[in-house]
Amino acid sequence: MDTSAQKKISHQLQPPGSRSPFSLAVRAGGFVFVSGQASVDEKGQIVADTFEGEMRRAMDHVIRILANEGLTLADVVQARAYLARQEDVAEYNRIYREYFPEPYPARTTIVHCLGTLLKFEIDVTAYAGA
Repeated sequence: MDTSAQKKISHQLQPPGSRSPFSLAVRAGGFVFVSGQASVDEKGQIVADTFEGEMRRAMDHVIRILANEGLTLADVVQARAYLARQEDVAEYNRIYREYFPEPYPARTTIVHCLGTLLKFEIDVTAYAGA
């Protein structure tokens, strides 16, 4: 089946400074898939910070990408988060509640998976309607 006509790549926002081949967001059917967002600046350079600082920077990127698609965090149906350290899970849960309204999206959280440069990364899927 040819799916090229069924998906739309968001070209209004490009990955900042990335050399990796990916799109920030892809709309397919009624869903928008947002690629993993981390603590990076406008040139794509990692901005090292506290866990909270990195998470908030990544979430700001997600919010901006969703807004570009006419969506908000309330439209998110799935969130996948990646944490470098188990010790940050409680803080992650606290901050997560500030961003995502109830009913919360389905969620997967993976720890000990980011190496040494990042403390947090998140990707989301949002429902944009039929």
